[in-house]
Amino acid sequence: MKLMTMPSEFQKALPILRQIKEAGFEAYFVGGSVRDVLLERPIHDVDIATSSYPQETKSIFPRTVDVGIEHGTVLVLENGGEYEITTFRTEDVYVDFRRPSHVSFVRSLEEDLKRRDFTVNALALDEEGNIIDCFNGLEDLKNKSLRAVGKAHERFEEDALRVMRGFRFAATLGFTIEEATYQAMKQEAKLLAKISVERIFIEFDKLLMAEYWRKGLALLIDAQANQFLPDLAGKEEDLLRLMAVIKDTFTFENSAQAWAHLMISLGIYDSRAFLKKWKTSNDFQKAVSKIVSLYHFREKQELDKLSLYTYGKEVALLVEDLRQARALESDFARIQELDEALVIHDKHEMAINGRYLMQEMGMKPGPQLGEILNRVELAIVNGQVPNQIEAIRQFIEEGDKNE
Repeated sequence: MKLMTMPSEFQKALPILRQIKEAGFEAYFVGGSVRDVLLERPIHDVDIATSSYPQETKSIFPRTVDVGIEHGTVLVLENGGEYEITTFRTEDVYVDFRRPSHVSFVRSLEEDLKRRDFTVNALALDEEGNIIDCFNGLEDLKNKSLRAVGKAHERFEEDALRVMRGFRFAATLGFTIEEATYQAMKQEAKLLAKISVERIFIEFDKLLMAEYWRKGLALLIDAQANQFLPDLAGKEEDLLRLMAVIKDTFTFENSAQAWAHLMISLGIYDSRAFLKKWKTSNDFQKAVSKIVSLYHFREKQELDKLSLYTYGKEVALLVEDLRQARALESDFARIQELDEALVIHDKHEMAINGRYLMQEMGMKPGPQLGEILNRVELAIVNGQVPNQIEAIRQFIEEGDKNE
């Protein structure tokens, strides 16, 4: 098979391939970018594989960075771009079901492609547009099938994260998983317990954000892979409910909304504690918690100016989006009206601050200063006082008199 038109991402990198070939080596585009161009999907990362060893690659280009030279990867800075170029390699016995104990550089493209996870990811493309397919990946693309390269059990025992990647690719591409490959995934899912939570989170997050996330999640549940994920053991019914309570066509706006929906479906109110076990960042935990909290607030009452100010318009829209998808009453117009009615949207928009209170009103730093600022902020939001210096000053002085 030959591509008649190279996408712009490949065209920009073609001089790199040609320079390597002119130096006497082979070079190809490989992996997901080749798969995606054949599926007419957006291309994200252009990966290049070569028969040149790392030091040979470095000798071809004047500007390089050793980003992973022990594994054969050199970053080439050329033509205003950055390109990761990796030497063809084979891998020895894997340790901890994730990393090879030793990497050997080779001159054979086929030997390099043998170590990849699925046939649709084991395709290569040369500078003339010719597709190199050693494992019938083109046929699997045509049939929308995910099949492991070589012996499925070996691929998943080498790197157990490939089990999660299989579910993620099913969710992203909408492909079915070939039966022998799926049976191997089910049998080796237990090895996920050996994989770092951070890496599993990345794959699960991509699954939830994918167009066919229900398909990926259903396969994950059927394989009982959830038994080896943080706080998801024995939660099959809750995970199935996660899909059942929401519109079939719904896809999540962002990761925080997706994980908030997971929390709500699992009946988890303390989302921070749950997400800590997934080793997520504090910022992400905070974002998810805000959505979960406002969702439960909306179960009891409508939004008002204070709640919108507290949570923010973006969070309110994500919550209303979830409510609509879950066939609950939603009111996007009210969010817009309340947002327009707010005099300030952030405490930094207040006409006064702590420095003003100390310098102009002679107040001392401490807890009382913070309490006064909070009282002023609340009064402005609720429309009790205009956001003007003199009006605020009078409000503070009258409050002091009444205390």
